[in-house]
Amino acid sequence: MQREPSSYKLRIGDKAPYFSLSGTDGKIYSLSDYSSSLGLVVIFTSNHCPYAKAYEERIAKLEARFSESNIAFVLICSNDGEAFPADSFENMVKKSEDSGFRIPYLSDVTQSVAKAYDAACTPEALVFDKSKSLAYRGMIDDDHEDPSAVESRYLEDALEALVLGIKPETPETYALGCTIKWKS
Repeated sequence: MQREPSSYKLRIGDKAPYFSLSGTDGKIYSLSDYSSSLGLVVIFTSNHCPYAKAYEERIAKLEARFSESNIAFVLICSNDGEAFPADSFENMVKKSEDSGFRIPYLSDVTQSVAKAYDAACTPEALVFDKSKSLAYRGMIDDDHEDPSAVESRYLEDALEALVLGIKPETPETYALGCTIKWKS
């Protein structure tokens, strides 16, 4: 699925909607946990989507690099875990353990957070500044298949801008990935 920015309902400058979700580590994470962060990256992802899988290592590297600048990351899986068992909470926990995720991996069982954030595909990245206003939305970079062929590093560029206290040069891109698997 390719999602065009013109379809986004949560727009640049809008405040981050509240969330409180269970993580695969047994903790509850909420938006207020990140009130002192310089920024917050929210990435909607899933276990089974090949696009999401392709970006896991790149996301981990970005988190390691930007955590030093007090930018926090969360991964949220909003897929229907009953219809898509690979995305069940139990399989999210297993993936976290097997992959050694440092980033909180959160389960949006009710899908209310995906709806509040107007998420539609995996992966879909949203960057919020210190005041939790949306600063960037869209894809991670321009080549999910080959990291060495990437020409535009949209998420990384947005985070560098955030650290410098400026607006990203490209605040929105289309999102490309698997559709969120909604409950019927």
